[in-house]
Amino acid sequence: MADDDVERFAATFRRFMEAMVAESEPESLLLRRIREHLGAEPNRLPVVVEEFDPFEQPNVQRALDDFVAGEGRHVELVGVAAENKRFMALGLSDLLGRGGSGRPHLAEGPVDYVNYSLAGGERLACVQFGMYLVRDGDVGLVAFVAGPTERMGPRVKLRLEVMAAEQEHAAAFLATIREGMRRLNVYRGHAISLSPGQMGMGPQTLVAFHALPAVRREDVVLPAGVLERIERHTVGFAEHTAELLAAGRSLKRGLLLYGRPGTGKTLTVMYLAGRMPDRTLLLTTGRGMGMVELIAAMARQLAPAMVVLEDVDLIAEERGQPYQRTGPLLFELLNEMDGLRDDSDVVFVLTTNRPDILEPALAARPGRIDLAVELPLPDAEGRARLLDLYARGLRLEGIGQSRVIERTEGASPAYIKELLRKAVLLAAEAGTAGVITGATLDAAMEELAEGGRLAERLLGLRPDPPDAGPPGPLGPPPGFPARPGWRKV
Repeated sequence: MADDDVERFAATFRRFMEAMVAESEPESLLLRRIREHLGAEPNRLPVVVEEFDPFEQPNVQRALDDFVAGEGRHVELVGVAAENKRFMALGLSDLLGRGGSGRPHLAEGPVDYVNYSLAGGERLACVQFGMYLVRDGDVGLVAFVAGPTERMGPRVKLRLEVMAAEQEHAAAFLATIREGMRRLNVYRGHAISLSPGQMGMGPQTLVAFHALPAVRREDVVLPAGVLERIERHTVGFAEHTAELLAAGRSLKRGLLLYGRPGTGKTLTVMYLAGRMPDRTLLLTTGRGMGMVELIAAMARQLAPAMVVLEDVDLIAEERGQPYQRTGPLLFELLNEMDGLRDDSDVVFVLTTNRPDILEPALAARPGRIDLAVELPLPDAEGRARLLDLYARGLRLEGIGQSRVIERTEGASPAYIKELLRKAVLLAAEAGTAGVITGATLDAAMEELAEGGRLAERLLGLRPDPPDAGPPGPLGPPPGFPARPGWRKV
């Protein structure tokens, strides 16, 4: 027998055995149901797949729920009882295959859900493993949702797989879902932060919602004119978006707040967020600094937005600094600030205690840092305002305000706040709650001083004199010179 005859015989015999196995197994009722729903043999239809980051799962679910509620549509959600579905990255093609030969046998089961925590304590149940049988007018399609699980290892993407008799119907369905995700995004208008997590063997992005405290304008104690300039560069732009665009002006902007620890940088950011409540706020600190590209992409999608990078010197040290290795994070930051379209209503707010070591390229041209503002230690007038602010509700006995102002010369707002908080605690322990005497204040100041020079510096008490020596890891920061291109306030 010729080789060609042997191969033809083998192929014919294999098809015969497959047919015998298929005939010997009862057909899946769910498979028959899907075939009738589509009006075609599922195994001969294409599957269109789209993958999403895990943090997009609530947005996918919101879009699916919105689609289901559409007029003229009939949608039924069914579960799948496939074997090992939590351990294997099963796709729609795998599930619709006949049983046998190690392939899962399709059977109906419970729908799997996973809960996501949203803003305001809301819990959203998202389909983790389920199949939508969709009838949209005359079009029938199947949409399969497979969410990531911790057992999937590096495969942590959410998958939405769609099958229809006509491939363009599947593509149109996915386009509708993407539009719904954009329109119903659960993160828009909220304060969120991104951080890298770990799911199985693969990286996962964790998104946390934050409830920011209400900060009044009088709570932000800065020298005259400083807060007004900050507001003009942020709130003012937001209030006059239409006029700026009509004049051909760019909406994207960058703001740097710099100053010693405790001078109010974070408080100022909180105040700005409260002044622009409809703007999405993306807070970035610590490990989240490594996700600049993703954060900027979310800001573009959720605009109007404000991206806050606290302690930006951690990733933006000047190239050439001793013992400093230039990494890709700085370049990502520069590229993202440059890459925003002029009509992108996104403001980058950077904060640092060490502007002297920042990369000059941050301010090399417009579109990066347009305004740099120093938040200085408060003068006597500022300390008087801070004393009134933080002593609200207390009774000061035998304490002259001028004496307190004098004794706190060189102190930051954070130090004055902590001093009065410590005094309140000591008064409560002494049985005179709410009454602060000179002795109580002295004891509070003495207790704060016990933390040593480093603790005082962290609280912003009394900067080192200019001749205190060279800066080091725990040494005094040098002065704060303005970089070329910055408008120093």
